Amino acid sequence: MPVVEAHILEGYAPEEKARLTTALTDAIRLVIPAGDDAITVMLHEMAVENYARGGQLRSPSPALPDPIQIVHGFLAAMEQRDLGSAKAMLAPEFRMIFPGHTPMATLGELVDWAKSRYRFVKKTITATEAFHKDGSTIVYVTGTLAGEWPDGAAFSGIRFIDRFAIKGGKLIAQDVWNDIAEVRGT
Repeated sequence: MPVVEAHILEGYAPEEKARLTTALTDAIRLVIPAGDDAITVMLHEMAVENYARGGQLRSPSPALPDPIQIVHGFLAAMEQRDLGSAKAMLAPEFRMIFPGHTPMATLGELVDWAKSRYRFVKKTITATEAFHKDGSTIVYVTGTLAGEWPDGAAFSGIRFIDRFAIKGGKLIAQDVWNDIAEVRGT
Protein backbone atom coordinates (compact mmCIF):
# COMPACT_ATOMS: atom_id res chain seq x y z
CA MET A 1 0.00 0.00 0.00
CA PRO A 2 1.94 3.06 -1.24
CA VAL A 3 1.73 6.26 0.79
CA VAL A 4 2.92 9.47 -0.88
CA GLU A 5 3.40 12.69 1.04
CA ALA A 6 3.97 15.95 -0.82
CA HIS A 7 4.78 19.31 0.72
CA ILE A 8 3.40 22.37 -1.09
CA LEU A 9 3.07 26.03 -0.24
CA GLU A 10 -0.35 27.36 0.71
CA GLY A 11 -2.26 29.13 -2.01
CA TYR A 12 -3.37 26.47 -4.46
CA ALA A 13 -7.09 26.15 -5.15
CA PRO A 14 -8.92 22.95 -4.20
CA GLU A 15 -9.31 21.91 -7.86
CA GLU A 16 -5.57 22.38 -8.42
CA LYS A 17 -4.80 20.20 -5.39
CA ALA A 18 -7.24 17.59 -6.69
CA ARG A 19 -5.40 17.55 -10.04
CA LEU A 20 -2.12 17.10 -8.15
CA THR A 21 -3.36 14.18 -6.05
CA THR A 22 -4.79 12.49 -9.15
CA ALA A 23 -1.49 12.95 -11.02
CA LEU A 24 0.49 11.53 -8.10
CA THR A 25 -1.86 8.53 -7.87
CA ASP A 26 -1.48 7.92 -11.61
CA ALA A 27 2.33 8.18 -11.35
CA ILE A 28 2.40 5.52 -8.62
CA ARG A 29 0.22 3.20 -10.73
CA LEU A 30 2.75 3.37 -13.58
CA VAL A 31 5.20 1.44 -11.40
CA ILE A 32 3.37 -0.25 -8.52
CA PRO A 33 0.50 -2.67 -9.21
CA ALA A 34 -1.93 -1.14 -6.72
CA GLY A 35 -5.54 -0.12 -7.18
CA ASP A 36 -6.59 3.47 -6.63
CA ASP A 37 -8.09 2.65 -3.25
CA ALA A 38 -4.73 1.26 -2.08
CA ILE A 39 -2.78 4.44 -2.87
CA THR A 40 -2.77 7.22 -0.28
CA VAL A 41 -1.68 10.73 -1.18
CA MET A 42 -1.30 13.38 1.51
CA LEU A 43 -0.62 17.03 0.78
CA HIS A 44 1.02 19.03 3.54
CA GLU A 45 0.61 22.76 3.09
CA MET A 46 3.25 25.12 4.36
CA ALA A 47 2.45 28.72 5.20
CA VAL A 48 4.34 31.06 2.87
CA GLU A 49 5.92 32.89 5.82
CA ASN A 50 7.46 29.59 6.95
CA TYR A 51 9.32 28.81 3.73
CA ALA A 52 12.51 30.27 2.34
CA ARG A 53 14.94 29.15 -0.35
CA GLY A 54 18.33 30.80 -0.70
CA GLY A 55 17.56 32.88 2.37
CA GLN A 56 14.54 34.47 0.66
CA LEU A 57 10.87 33.96 1.52
CA ARG A 58 9.11 32.46 -1.49
CA SER A 59 5.56 32.46 -2.83
CA PRO A 60 4.07 29.50 -4.66
CA SER A 61 4.19 29.54 -8.43
CA PRO A 62 0.77 29.66 -10.00
CA ALA A 63 -0.58 26.27 -11.01
CA LEU A 64 -0.36 25.39 -14.68
CA PRO A 65 -3.69 25.47 -16.50
CA ASP A 66 -5.43 22.13 -16.95
CA PRO A 67 -4.02 20.79 -20.26
CA ILE A 68 -7.23 18.94 -21.07
CA GLN A 69 -9.21 22.18 -20.76
CA ILE A 70 -6.69 23.92 -23.03
CA VAL A 71 -7.09 21.26 -25.72
CA HIS A 72 -10.89 21.04 -25.43
CA GLY A 73 -11.06 24.85 -25.59
CA PHE A 74 -8.89 24.90 -28.71
CA LEU A 75 -10.96 22.22 -30.44
CA ALA A 76 -14.20 24.02 -29.54
CA ALA A 77 -12.85 27.33 -30.88
CA MET A 78 -11.77 25.64 -34.13
CA GLU A 79 -15.14 23.94 -34.53
CA GLN A 80 -16.89 27.30 -34.08
CA ARG A 81 -14.36 28.91 -36.47
CA ASP A 82 -13.35 31.32 -33.70
CA LEU A 83 -9.85 31.51 -35.13
CA GLY A 84 -8.88 34.47 -32.93
CA SER A 85 -9.53 32.53 -29.71
CA ALA A 86 -7.85 29.43 -31.13
CA LYS A 87 -4.79 31.41 -32.23
CA ALA A 88 -4.44 32.89 -28.72
CA MET A 89 -3.87 29.33 -27.43
CA LEU A 90 -0.87 28.73 -29.73
CA ALA A 91 2.81 29.23 -28.98
CA PRO A 92 4.82 31.08 -31.66
CA GLU A 93 6.55 27.82 -32.63
CA PHE A 94 3.25 25.91 -33.07
CA ARG A 95 3.23 23.31 -35.85
CA MET A 96 0.52 20.88 -36.94
CA ILE A 97 0.55 17.87 -39.19
CA PHE A 98 -2.60 16.46 -40.76
CA PRO A 99 -2.87 13.30 -42.88
CA GLY A 100 -1.50 13.76 -46.37
CA HIS A 101 -0.01 17.21 -45.81
CA THR A 102 3.28 18.79 -44.83
CA PRO A 103 3.55 20.59 -41.47
CA MET A 104 1.53 23.80 -41.19
CA ALA A 105 2.27 26.74 -38.89
CA THR A 106 -0.91 28.83 -39.08
CA LEU A 107 -4.61 28.23 -38.70
CA GLY A 108 -5.15 30.01 -42.03
CA GLU A 109 -3.07 27.33 -43.77
CA LEU A 110 -5.23 24.65 -42.16
CA VAL A 111 -8.51 26.32 -43.18
CA ASP A 112 -7.30 26.75 -46.77
CA TRP A 113 -6.10 23.13 -46.97
CA ALA A 114 -9.32 21.74 -45.47
CA LYS A 115 -11.61 23.50 -48.02
CA SER A 116 -11.03 20.77 -50.61
CA ARG A 117 -11.55 17.99 -48.06
CA TYR A 118 -14.82 18.98 -46.32
CA ARG A 119 -17.22 21.89 -45.77
CA PHE A 120 -17.09 21.48 -42.02
CA VAL A 121 -16.20 18.88 -39.43
CA LYS A 122 -17.32 18.33 -35.85
CA LYS A 123 -15.67 16.07 -33.31
CA THR A 124 -17.31 13.78 -30.81
CA ILE A 125 -14.70 13.18 -28.16
CA THR A 126 -14.76 9.76 -26.53
CA ALA A 127 -11.54 9.94 -24.49
CA THR A 128 -8.86 12.41 -23.47
CA GLU A 129 -5.57 11.48 -21.78
CA ALA A 130 -2.80 13.75 -20.51
CA PHE A 131 0.70 13.12 -19.18
CA HIS A 132 4.04 14.88 -18.88
CA LYS A 133 6.95 13.80 -21.06
CA ASP A 134 10.33 15.41 -21.79
CA GLY A 135 9.39 18.92 -20.66
CA SER A 136 5.99 19.04 -22.37
CA THR A 137 2.49 17.98 -21.48
CA ILE A 138 1.09 15.54 -24.02
CA VAL A 139 -2.67 15.27 -24.55
CA TYR A 140 -4.32 12.59 -26.69
CA VAL A 141 -7.91 13.06 -27.84
CA THR A 142 -9.82 10.25 -29.54
CA GLY A 143 -13.29 10.08 -31.00
CA THR A 144 -15.23 10.36 -34.22
CA LEU A 145 -15.74 12.98 -36.89
CA ALA A 146 -18.98 14.08 -38.55
CA GLY A 147 -19.59 16.79 -41.11
CA GLU A 148 -20.15 17.46 -44.80
CA TRP A 149 -18.06 16.65 -47.83
CA PRO A 150 -17.47 19.47 -50.34
CA ASP A 151 -20.54 18.28 -52.34
CA GLY A 152 -22.80 18.67 -49.29
CA ALA A 153 -23.14 14.95 -48.53
CA ALA A 154 -23.02 14.15 -44.82
CA PHE A 155 -20.47 11.89 -43.19
CA SER A 156 -20.13 10.57 -39.65
CA GLY A 157 -18.44 7.94 -37.54
CA ILE A 158 -14.92 8.57 -38.88
CA ARG A 159 -12.27 7.72 -36.28
CA PHE A 160 -9.67 10.28 -35.25
CA ILE A 161 -6.75 10.70 -32.88
CA ASP A 162 -5.24 14.09 -32.09
CA ARG A 163 -1.96 14.39 -30.19
CA PHE A 164 -1.16 17.79 -28.71
CA ALA A 165 2.02 19.01 -27.03
CA ILE A 166 1.78 21.91 -24.57
CA LYS A 167 4.50 24.05 -22.99
CA GLY A 168 3.93 27.01 -20.72
CA GLY A 169 0.17 26.72 -21.14
CA LYS A 170 0.36 27.10 -24.95
CA LEU A 171 -0.04 24.52 -27.72
CA ILE A 172 3.25 23.83 -29.49
CA ALA A 173 2.21 20.90 -31.70
CA GLN A 174 -0.78 19.01 -33.04
CA ASP A 175 -0.49 15.70 -34.86
CA VAL A 176 -3.68 14.32 -36.41
CA TRP A 177 -4.60 10.83 -37.57
CA ASN A 178 -7.99 9.95 -39.02
CA ASP A 179 -9.75 7.70 -41.50
CA ILE A 180 -11.18 10.44 -43.76
CA ALA A 181 -9.22 9.29 -46.83
CA GLU A 182 -10.34 5.68 -46.36
CA VAL A 183 -14.01 6.59 -45.89
CA ARG A 184 -14.03 9.16 -48.69
CA GLY A 185 -12.49 6.64 -51.07
CA THR A 186 -15.30 4.12 -50.59
